[in-house]
Order: sequence, then structure tokens, then C-alpha cells
Amino acid sequence: MTDHPNAADGTPIGPEPRVPLVTADLEPMPAARAGRSRLARAMLAIGSAGLLGAMATDALAVAGRHAGIRLFGAIEIVQACIVLVATSAILLTTIVDGHARVHILLERLHAAASARLLRGADAVSALIFLWIAIGSAWLLADLWSAFELTEILHIPLRWLRAAWIAGAIATALILARRALRGARP
Repeated sequence: MTDHPNAADGTPIGPEPRVPLVTADLEPMPAARAGRSRLARAMLAIGSAGLLGAMATDALAVAGRHAGIRLFGAIEIVQACIVLVATSAILLTTIVDGHARVHILLERLHAAASARLLRGADAVSALIFLWIAIGSAWLLADLWSAFELTEILHIPLRWLRAAWIAGAIATALILARRALRGARP
């Protein structure tokens, strides 16, 4: 590295900025831009609808409060939308391989060693999501006949839990397939 000169007198002020070796986190993956998978497009649509629903509900509730009209159950609707948004976001991020990574170690290893570490990370992540899905399914089974509902609007929580479990299982399957095959988008 060479020192770059000071603009005023030409004296070096420090080393030149280093160009990152790994640029995967700096711009969207091609798969994210192309939207190749039907599942990716479905998750994008569900997440977008959930986010729009949450924003619209909250905006109406705030406007209603200022106008003296109370919108009962707005928080419950927003919470239900957040389950859909979070589930679709995790699944979509997994589909396009957009999870955050620290590249300090990966960029210093040979390609084969780096690929093995990424496959190992995918395997561990798959096990974690499977564990979360099993725990959530256990909770769902325990509370299925309890007819658990929200307090004001009586939104059934079992279907939201079921949606989360389906998303967690799908995420675990995608990560497991990637860990076994080693193929990255």
C-alpha cells in the first residue's frame, strides 16, 4: 500500500483505502434482483402485504386518535402482520442467500476451506431452525385445543403459529439442502 498525498501540501496522510475482497454484502444478489423462484416471489408478496397492512392499520389508528375516533384492536392487527412479515423475511433472505456474514476469516482462506465453513454454517443454521420449529410445534400442539385468541378482535393465534412453523421448516430445509449440496445461488 502506498500513502496518498494530503490535498493541501502533497504530504502522505495515511494508507490508501483498501478495496474489499468480498463484495457480497455490498449489493443485492442476482437471485434477489431476478426473483427466479416462485417461493421467493410468494414470500415477497406476503411480506409486502403484511408490511402494508401493518403500516395502514397503524396510520389509520394514529389518524383516528387525532380525529377522536378510536380504532380498537389496531395493535393486534399489526402484531398479526408482523408474524407474516418476519416469517417471509427470514425465508426470503435464506432463499437469496442474503444472511449477514463476517468475512474476516472467509476471505483469508482458500476457496475450498471457505466453502466447507459456509456449508457447516448452513448445517448449524438448519439445525437451529429445525429446533425452533419443533419447539413452536410443541407449543402449538399444547395450545391447539385452548382456542387461544387475541383479546379485542379474537384473532386465532394457532394459524399464525402454524404459518411461522411452516416458514421455519422451509428455512431449515433450504439450509439443509445447501449444506448437503454446497450449492449457493
